[in-house]
Amino acid sequence: MVHDPMLVEQALARARALLRANLTPHGILAAGHTPAAEARRYTRIFGRDAAICALGMLVSGDPALRSGARNGLRTLARYQADNGQIPKYVDAERGQADFWYLGCIDATLWWLIAVKLFARLSGESGIEEALAEPSRKALAWLGAQEHPQIFLVRQDEASDWADIMPRSGFVLYSNALWYYVKCLYGLPNREATKFHFNHLFYPFSNDVPDYRRLRLLRHYVRNRAKGSELYLSFVNFSFWGAEGDVFGNILAILTGLADDGPANRIARVLERASARSPYPMITVLEPIAANDPLWRAYMGRHRQNLAWQYHNGGVWPFIGGFWVMALCTLGKRESAVTELQRLAAANAVGNWSFVEWFHGRTGEARGMTGQSWNAAMLLLAHHALEHRVF
Repeated sequence: MVHDPMLVEQALARARALLRANLTPHGILAAGHTPAAEARRYTRIFGRDAAICALGMLVSGDPALRSGARNGLRTLARYQADNGQIPKYVDAERGQADFWYLGCIDATLWWLIAVKLFARLSGESGIEEALAEPSRKALAWLGAQEHPQIFLVRQDEASDWADIMPRSGFVLYSNALWYYVKCLYGLPNREATKFHFNHLFYPFSNDVPDYRRLRLLRHYVRNRAKGSELYLSFVNFSFWGAEGDVFGNILAILTGLADDGPANRIARVLERASARSPYPMITVLEPIAANDPLWRAYMGRHRQNLAWQYHNGGVWPFIGGFWVMALCTLGKRESAVTELQRLAAANAVGNWSFVEWFHGRTGEARGMTGQSWNAAMLLLAHHALEHRVF
């Protein structure tokens, strides 16, 4: 790829314009209005999307986007469930909220992160005060999902952003976010969460945890799994995910769960993967095949989640934004600049369509156009070249 700094500047301007176009009085929509997006309910305010977008909107330099970020967080709080969960999405026009089939744990996690980081990045402490009670309820609900001796949250299958993947039990991605929530909110047992995270999701070290049930969970993996340089995507009772969850591993770097040695080891693996990928960043390194024991019938619905597609090895540009941030965290600024340019090129496909995802091998554009979190993460990744976010 030819390095073109001007492409990034053009991409930033296009990203701001897209976010303004997708903004409503209630917050940011997941995608722009098209018949396909409306049919698939992308024209709603999604918990995780709006929270992630809030961070990029805050650093955009656009007052309307900053105000929209605040409005989105407030809207999600208004539709919070009585038990404290933040919705998967809100249809503000109809006054309805949806919580997905088996729940949506990361909507609550990302919302809490966005509330804290909004206050930090904007200097507005008022939002924390205004959302103090919803935050308390959200933390209480997440606390009820935590194992009382392992200090990691548990979840049902297909109940986070990768909602047609078979991850369940203790999930890498969600627990990286849970640890960061603990750091932001000063919650107890933070170090225990980090300790158990590293022993469960990377069970190949020689250290042996004290808790015997955690030792047994590790024992199943160590006896049957091949060694890996990445964290496992999930661990359940006697089965686990070794497909190489890229997003979860990136978050382990960003949140400080992976110390210097593991973080650089992970980065080396992901740098090789990114070099082979059409754009940054692929979702998994080894897609789950239809003959794999982890394959689920729902993964083949609409032939959407086959190998190298969608969550099962597709390329998602918004994850590429987190990858750029991880490279910055590790002091790899030159690599981060290169990846940011590749990310700008991905969003430029189809006359700046900001497409949802690409086939992980052919690079064919797939999914919805006008994705808000593509635009927001491009802005945040550019900001991260000079400023620490996480």
